[in-house]
Amino acid sequence: MSNSLNLSYGKAIYEGIYQSMLNNPNVFIFGQGIDDYKGHYGTTLNLHKKFGKERAFDTPISEDSLTGIAIGSSLAGMRPIFVHQRMDFLMLCMNQLVNMASKICYLSNGIQNVPIVIRASIGRSWGQGAQHSQSLYSFFAHVPGLKVIAPTTPYDVKGGIIASINDNNPVIFVEHRMLYENKGLVPQKKYEISLSSARVTKKGSDLTLIGVSYTVVDCLRASEILKDKKIDVEVIDLICISNLDIKTIIKSAKKTKKIIIVDNDWLYCGLASEIATQVSEKLKFKIPIERMGYKFSPCPTTRNLEDNFYPSANVIAKKAYEMITNKKDWTPKKIINKEILEFKGPF
Repeated sequence: MSNSLNLSYGKAIYEGIYQSMLNNPNVFIFGQGIDDYKGHYGTTLNLHKKFGKERAFDTPISEDSLTGIAIGSSLAGMRPIFVHQRMDFLMLCMNQLVNMASKICYLSNGIQNVPIVIRASIGRSWGQGAQHSQSLYSFFAHVPGLKVIAPTTPYDVKGGIIASINDNNPVIFVEHRMLYENKGLVPQKKYEISLSSARVTKKGSDLTLIGVSYTVVDCLRASEILKDKKIDVEVIDLICISNLDIKTIIKSAKKTKKIIIVDNDWLYCGLASEIATQVSEKLKFKIPIERMGYKFSPCPTTRNLEDNFYPSANVIAKKAYEMITNKKDWTPKKIINKEILEFKGPF
């Protein structure tokens, strides 16, 4: 890819925000830790020095009122980016997001828009535990008027943040902690990706693995493990949660005739259930569909419990093998994801 740089996920977010702020003076960013010396995993590093404290500033811990400020400023013509350290505390803004931001365009017959981006981190790390590790994106995908996106690659996260900033509707922008240091080729220019398209990240013929956010990484690693058994899987990165690209999923399902959906959340009443239902409704023939995700309990804190609680490449590979062969005679070699070993926090 010409005119591209090998950037980390966090740096790609920074590039997207920086270029958007440079291009449009109405874009501003605020939230806890914006002007921190680490700049929220490097995604906001020194933006307050480059654009001034009126366009990039730290805030108190007051999620509900600050979401109201974001909504009000967007109605006045601004394009705010509100950074939440953790998805869990979006629960404190549910009235603002569900009853206000998502419905203003509808209630005004399209006269008024709310172009805000809510950035929220999810996922395991060094013992975040029950109140700091939840994904919860299915809550927001349930609400008409809210767009929910969870890019996995540096390429998609830069194009995704720019597209979200330019969108005239509120976007919940989901970022997994384990992705911030992962690297990939990213164009230097300003560009957008679709907020309603999935991506086939690996083509295959035996089975389809569908991942979202960090579970895409696990699915790709599982596909490497499965090569030892001569099993060729296709991997789909959802990217967009609220606007499901069901056509891409159905096309893959028709080819492989087997699906495993690997969610980054609890399975009950969740995203994986929605995908499984839509596939079952739209396919004219029945295929095996399996779901994988969090165990149905609060997120644990210790590493040993985390390893059993979250999906992993090893467990995904074993499930795929059993689904294809109808045998339970293989245990794949255990691997530990480098992101988990290397993550330092603090958030």
